[in-house]
Amino acid sequence: MDGRLRLLLIEDDPGDAFLVEELLADSGLDVEILHARTLGEARRKMSARIHCVLADMSLPDAGGLDLLREVLGLTGRAAVVVLTGLADAHLGVRAVALGAEDYLVKGEVDGALLARAIRYAIERKRAEESERRLVEARIVSRENARLERGLLPVPLIDDGTLAHHARYRPGRRRALLGGDFYDTVQTADGSVHLMIGDVCGHGPDEAALGVCLRMAWRTLVLAGHTGEGLLATLNTVLGHERRSEELFTTVCTMTVDPSRRSARMHLAGHPAPLLFDGSEVVSVPEEPSGPALGLPTDLVGDDAWPAADIELGDTWDLLLYTDGLIEGRIGQGSARLGTEGLVALAREARGAGASGDALIDALMARVEALNGEELTDDVAVLLLSRQESR
Repeated sequence: MDGRLRLLLIEDDPGDAFLVEELLADSGLDVEILHARTLGEARRKMSARIHCVLADMSLPDAGGLDLLREVLGLTGRAAVVVLTGLADAHLGVRAVALGAEDYLVKGEVDGALLARAIRYAIERKRAEESERRLVEARIVSRENARLERGLLPVPLIDDGTLAHHARYRPGRRRALLGGDFYDTVQTADGSVHLMIGDVCGHGPDEAALGVCLRMAWRTLVLAGHTGEGLLATLNTVLGHERRSEELFTTVCTMTVDPSRRSARMHLAGHPAPLLFDGSEVVSVPEEPSGPALGLPTDLVGDDAWPAADIELGDTWDLLLYTDGLIEGRIGQGSARLGTEGLVALAREARGAGASGDALIDALMARVEALNGEELTDDVAVLLLSRQESR
């Protein structure tokens, strides 16, 4: 409440109305009283500025519990206190059950009791409103969480020699989805296609755009599109779907050959993956590469994102990640971890025997420890590992 308490008194008896005004004046309560003699007049005088409604249950144009229902329907956030001449305990219980904050009988209250009842009614109403908003917020939060979980990808892989692991951590607090996105799909010819991307920014609009691009990528891959042509099409999709021409997206795509001994990579302004060969860890060369997605389509063609062929060997791990993993600080200065720092951490983790989920968790834990706090940018990590079949 800001300033005086504002009360709407719904009472058709002038004597009773005068008595209420006198009681409240004697109580010392700082109150501004608006008086309505009928339900119709109360409708006209009711506003969001009213803190409490003090209502009789017998008016010329309505009465009883039906009157109370009408009053409750027009009060909004205001508390409602019944002040009536009907000393009926059963009616009082029903009135409170309908939503009234209190039930008072004329002639049984003095100024102090009436003022206290009004104050308590306003506080109870405020507490109920806060609880209602909290419940609504929790419901919306749960619905958003279910939606966001449903938008995270389920890898499509049918190869017993491959193990797929992923981690996703949005930069937004209390969010499950950010602007990073990833996916893995195996096609009918046996090739396994991996993709990871990063929409600049990490708000809800960027998250929606990331989901759009991921779904477009999966659809194109399942339809038989790969390589430079696929990225050109994604660039067109981005141009149509983004809310601002300044939004761009970095992407790394890889196609693992059916033999599982080589892969073809395309980089669109994205950090190159790490390749694990036993205990050795190297960063895949970042050249050749192309620009991030987001350029006008008339400035880029299918040859804007050249391919790089990578030899994998018999057993290997490929770690794809977004730049949130390497842009954390190392120490108190402004130095960043970078790709070389991530390679060093990966060698330590592999040397300690970490693999699969444990490898990703160890890397993220070390990166955050060096940063001194949780990472503020979105982070997505995808790890595909291959062991020789027995």
